[in-house]
Amino acid sequence: MTRNSTDPVSPETALRIGATMALPAVLRSLGADPARMLAEVGLDAKLFDDPDNRISYVARNHLIAHCVARTGCPHLGLLIGQQNDLQSLGLVGLLAKYSPDVRTALRSVVNFLHLHVRGATTRLETSPDSASLSYEIYQPGAEATDQIGDGALATIYNMMRSLCGPGWMPTEVRFAHREPEDVLPFRNFFRAPLVFNAEKNAVVFAADWLNHRLPAADPGLHGLLLKQVDALEARYGDDLPGQVRALLRTALLTGYASADQIAALFSIHSRTLNRRLHAFGTSFQRLVDEIRFEIARQMLEDSRMDISQIAMTLDYADASAFTRAFRRWSGATPAQWRVNRNAASQRKQ
Repeated sequence: MTRNSTDPVSPETALRIGATMALPAVLRSLGADPARMLAEVGLDAKLFDDPDNRISYVARNHLIAHCVARTGCPHLGLLIGQQNDLQSLGLVGLLAKYSPDVRTALRSVVNFLHLHVRGATTRLETSPDSASLSYEIYQPGAEATDQIGDGALATIYNMMRSLCGPGWMPTEVRFAHREPEDVLPFRNFFRAPLVFNAEKNAVVFAADWLNHRLPAADPGLHGLLLKQVDALEARYGDDLPGQVRALLRTALLTGYASADQIAALFSIHSRTLNRRLHAFGTSFQRLVDEIRFEIARQMLEDSRMDISQIAMTLDYADASAFTRAFRRWSGATPAQWRVNRNAASQRKQ
């Protein structure tokens, strides 16, 4: 069945096609027919007529995975992301552009990215000397997470260059997947030290840039855009389980994932948080297990981290406790799951 661009998509799982608008042009540059590629996965080419058209996160990732397989281009996500900048973020990008400084702009992106895309979250982390903007995928069962991560990092790079000017350069770019066989496209684009098998996708830069004043700063326009974003928040923001999932993805990796700590971010008691989650048919512990399972699978498939490292990252007491939990979720030990997954990937090649 072909999905028309006007077909409804659940806001809990939807994203603007804007971040993927470059896909047809990239496919053509690789000698492929975009309309045919879309049709092969049941999508209508009209989807790309308007950047505000929406597609489910799962469908978008499946499309990217299919295009990688059909074109044989292992860095397709990077090529797409290279074409993106603040404009690809729609209203959220405009809010960032007209902010007073880089810090305010990035906080807007972090706070409101869920209006642009569901299934992933960004986080701004700072220290006296450095800052990092990360992109983490939490959508269960997502395909092509390495491609999506590469594209997001390229978008972040372009976004920072748009905000700071050509004098800005990252001090490091981190990838939450294995080092590709050909790293030259990545070196040529980022022109910075690259770190693979990282815990998360992140662009690291000097913290001084956060205070950089933006040339397009406009308090009046910024206030008007903020009102429009608030209106979108009222329309698309009522997804408490999704918001908790987004927070847990980062919180589990940083050791701040207790019910009390997450509830405090919503300014409510942990009992209230659980009561509200029960109204959505889930619970805090169920979401914790779901995100732990998702992160574990991504680490097992996309990195060479050993089982004890993954257990430590996910805050398990030891590898045995992690193995018992993983067997309960999947029916296999982490080591068995990794072997089976690698074997399945080799059969597809």
